Amino acid sequence: MRIFISTGEVSGDLQGALLISALQRQAEKLGQELEIVALGGSRMAQAGAKLLGDTTKIGSVGILESLPYIVPTLRIQNRAKQYLRQNPPDLVILIDYMGPNLAIGNFIRSHLTNIPIVYYIAPQVWVWSLSDRNTQQIIKNSDLILAIFPEETRFFAEKGAKVTFVGHPLLDKMISAPNRFAARASLGIAPEETVITLIPASRKQELEYVLPVMLAAAQILQSKISQAKFLIPLSLEAFRQPIEQAIRDYNLNITLVADKNIEAIAAADLAITKSGTVNLEIALLEVPQVVIYRVNPITAWIAKKLLKFSIPFMSPPNLVLRKAIVPELLQEQATPENIVKEALNLLNPAKKSQVLADYQQMRQILGEEGKVCEKAAQEIFTLLPL
Repeated sequence: MRIFISTGEVSGDLQGALLISALQRQAEKLGQELEIVALGGSRMAQAGAKLLGDTTKIGSVGILESLPYIVPTLRIQNRAKQYLRQNPPDLVILIDYMGPNLAIGNFIRSHLTNIPIVYYIAPQVWVWSLSDRNTQQIIKNSDLILAIFPEETRFFAEKGAKVTFVGHPLLDKMISAPNRFAARASLGIAPEETVITLIPASRKQELEYVLPVMLAAAQILQSKISQAKFLIPLSLEAFRQPIEQAIRDYNLNITLVADKNIEAIAAADLAITKSGTVNLEIALLEVPQVVIYRVNPITAWIAKKLLKFSIPFMSPPNLVLRKAIVPELLQEQATPENIVKEALNLLNPAKKSQVLADYQQMRQILGEEGKVCEKAAQEIFTLLPL
């Protein structure tokens, strides 16, 4: 049997890889041959998928920011559609990646009407949708939605979708994650050192809008905590040169870590990070964090003034508990001075204890560790012709 998976960006590649491994285990249990063809990235390829296109380098957030990626996205989409016409799969799985995946879903519904579609990790319209249109499109294009947040499950159920809560897949990843001691040993860092990990970018636009303010904050922190060790885990190899150049420009002593990203987070006393799925990973590794969200100022103005865009929280940990368990600095609030203020506060033992207690509460809501992807795979196989 053949499954087609479509996702984008670094986080989608990670979630896709975890799911592929679970699907293969489920197929083996059932004695089924399984072929997986995908739009994704290197992690999915390593997990066993045949890639039709690499979508990890063409992700963006924002109106202006997405313009350079329209043509590359359309090219990959056309390639995928041609493949699907010639090699119809038994099932399609969509992972996040709203615009492109809604287009793929529409294509399947129009031209390959008998193929079931599962939306796994649906776009977070339950948080930020500007209208009901995208929500209804997701429901129309999905025979089953596999939800990763409890609030997401309630939202889609109330809208009439067939939805099942499976939990968040990062819980499965945590089983093999190193603790603080093991991570530091792996990186050659002494237990008593103060470690601050910076996570500036998984999208190219974040190198422009997030990295500079983060490094400016690191300059101040390096002067205040002279013994602190700074790390940056490398999300994409293509980002190495611009990040190394920026580190030199800011005259900072920062170690760039490749292929040990989770160790670089687990070893930290504090993370200063972009907004995204990585915030949840940091929380599950029990590291206090300051979250930064910055886009092109014109995009921010359009979203706020014209589209009246407003959400209660930006980072997943805060969204899960619906309260501010980690500080968020959005757009003009994300100044070096504000970042430093929040960072120093989180290095306070009393504040850290409160954050860790909130993290534990969040973790209990997210599902059962080690069972999330297996449950998702089992649900998917109920729609396959066995």
